[in-house]
Amino acid sequence: MSKIVVIGATGHIGTYLVPRLVQAGHEVVAVSRGAAKPYRSSPAWDQVERVEFDRQTQEAAGTFGQAIAIIGADIVVDLICFTPASSTQLADALEGNVDQLIHIGTIWTHGASEVVPTPESAVKRPFGEYGINKAAIEKDLLQRARRRGFPVSIVHPGHIVGPGWAPLNPAGHFNPTVFSTIAQGRPLALPNFGLETVHHVHADDVAQVIIGAINNPGVAIGESFHAVSSGALTLRYYAEAMYRWFGKEPNLSFVPFDQWAAEQDEAEAKATWEHIARSPNCSIDKARRLLGYQPRYTSLEAVQEAVEWLIEDGQVQLS
Repeated sequence: MSKIVVIGATGHIGTYLVPRLVQAGHEVVAVSRGAAKPYRSSPAWDQVERVEFDRQTQEAAGTFGQAIAIIGADIVVDLICFTPASSTQLADALEGNVDQLIHIGTIWTHGASEVVPTPESAVKRPFGEYGINKAAIEKDLLQRARRRGFPVSIVHPGHIVGPGWAPLNPAGHFNPTVFSTIAQGRPLALPNFGLETVHHVHADDVAQVIIGAINNPGVAIGESFHAVSSGALTLRYYAEAMYRWFGKEPNLSFVPFDQWAAEQDEAEAKATWEHIARSPNCSIDKARRLLGYQPRYTSLEAVQEAVEWLIEDGQVQLS
C-alpha cells in the first residue's frame, strides 16, 4: 500500500476519495487550509493525518511545492490546482520524488463541443480563463510525462454533484430556487430550444476514476481521462425529468437567449452562458477500457441525490 497526499482533501471530491483510499489500506495525508469539514462524515477520517497549509500564501513564498515533497508521499493527488504557475511549482518539486501525481483538470479544457461524445484526444480549443489555464496545465504536465517520464495522470471531471452543495440546474446555473419552481409545477423558461447539454458527475464517481488511475499506473501515467456520468443531458430533458421526479407535468417555455438573459439575474445568466456555450458531452470509453470505470450514478441520479439534500436543508421548497 502507498502513502498518499491529497491536496484539498475536505472538498467535493476529497470527501469521497479520502475514505476510499483509507478503506483500500493506504496511508493518507489530508492537506487543506483547515477551514472546512468534509461534506460527509466517515470513520475513515479518524485514520487520516491532517496537515494545514495555506496554499496561496506558501505558493507566493515559493515554498508550497517543497512542503508537499518533504512529506515523502508515494502518490500526490492535487484536487485544487487552477493556474500554470501553481502546477509548475508543485511539479518541479515532485519530479524524481513521487511515483505518481494525479492532477484534477476539467472537461472545460475542450471548449465548445464539436464531435460528440468528445474523446480525450480531441483537439482542444478552450476559451475563458479557467478552461485556458487548465488546458495549459494539462499540456505542460503531459509534455513532462512524454519528454522526461514525469509520472502524471490527469482526471477531467464534469459538473461535480453530491449532497452538501447545489448542483448545476436545468437553467444552466446554480440557484436552487429553480428546483423549487419545478417541484411546485410552476412555469420555467429555458434559453433557446433547451437543446444545449450539461454533463454531470457524482463526486464519488470522480473518486472512482482517481482510484482506477492509482491502481493501474502502467496505463494511467502520461494519460488524461474524463470523469463524467454515462451520458450528458439536454437542458430540456433535464428539466422535464425533474418535473416528473417531483410528480408534476413539465411546464416549460423557450426564449431566445438574449431575451431570456435580460429577464434573469445577471450573474446567473452569465453562468448559464458559460455552460451552454460549451455544451459538454464527453466520452468515458477510455476510462472504462483502461481503468475499469463504471459510473455508479447517471446524471439524473446524481442530481436527484443532491436535490434531496437541498430539500432537507430547506433550500428547495415543495409547496
